[in-house]
Amino acid sequence: MLKDRSKQLGLSLFAGAVLTLGMSGNAIAQRNHGRDDTQKKDQKTETRQRDDRSSSTAQQQQQQNDQRRRDDHNRQVQQQDQVRVQQNNQRQRDDHVRQVQQQDQVRVQQNYQRQRDDHARQVQQQDQTRLQQQNDQRNRAEQLRLEERRRQQQNQNQNVWQQQNSRQNRDQLNRYQAYNRQQQQQLQQQRWNQYNQQWSNWQNIQRDRDRRLQQERRLSYYRYQQRYWERLRQDQLRLQQARFYDNYYDNYRYNRGGNYYYTSQYGAQMLRNAVNNGYEQGFYAGQADRNDGWNSDYQNSYGYQDGTYGYDSYYVSLGEYNYYFREGFQRGYEDGYYGRNNYGRYSGGKYTILGNIIGSILDIALY
Repeated sequence: MLKDRSKQLGLSLFAGAVLTLGMSGNAIAQRNHGRDDTQKKDQKTETRQRDDRSSSTAQQQQQQNDQRRRDDHNRQVQQQDQVRVQQNNQRQRDDHVRQVQQQDQVRVQQNYQRQRDDHARQVQQQDQTRLQQQNDQRNRAEQLRLEERRRQQQNQNQNVWQQQNSRQNRDQLNRYQAYNRQQQQQLQQQRWNQYNQQWSNWQNIQRDRDRRLQQERRLSYYRYQQRYWERLRQDQLRLQQARFYDNYYDNYRYNRGGNYYYTSQYGAQMLRNAVNNGYEQGFYAGQADRNDGWNSDYQNSYGYQDGTYGYDSYYVSLGEYNYYFREGFQRGYEDGYYGRNNYGRYSGGKYTILGNIIGSILDIALY
């Protein structure tokens, strides 16, 4: 029994020791566990701090990298801008150089074209000069032929008038020279032949003068002369159909060059018309020469050389009509060329010579 108690006591002691050891082990284990937890926490804290530091460092590094990339990008943009500016500047310089080269080429071409034009003008002027000289020679020859015909005709007319005057002087009882129908027809035929002689070559003269005026670029005078030609064609038609009046006799007298000449009332009116027609056509011719910048030269005007404008009946000889037409033409040309009204005026839609001027040119009266 005592042994059982000893066993039990030993077992109790052993159990207490074991329990004590277990508890102290647990306490130690708990202390160790606490230390481990603390260490773990510290480690976690350190890890977190390291991570924070690493994260901060990474963020800083990232920011630095980002800033570096931005700086690199800005530098690239600046470099690109500089390149573009340089390219634009170079392009502008190249454009300027091309413009200068083009301008130089244009100037060279213009100079070359100007030289060719000058040469062409010189050749044209030389050709025109030759043509003008040829035309002038032909015109002078034609004028000489016409003047010779006019002189011959005037001499014939003078002989006719002298014969008429001689007959009138011999016949004192019959003061007025009367013409019967047969005599009128003879006089008409004579003056028609005279007119045809002057106009036998008028178409060639017209072509030559028109060509010369166009070459000389005298446009105003060319237009004036076209109107002159047209009136001459109308005069020719009227002249072919003209007839004498009945009871035709010379009852007007006028003085020219110290000699007296006689005509009818119809002839007197026709001579007045000759002066007025000459003045009007002379005015237009002078005005045209002034507009074309041409020198004053009424004698070179075809109207003055021709002197038949308005001759549409047979009451006076062509030579008499020519003389008084040119007297009016000369005065009209001076007024038209110098833009004045010394000898005439504009009235009723046409230019007419003043009455006192026509009286000084044609002193004609009923006798």
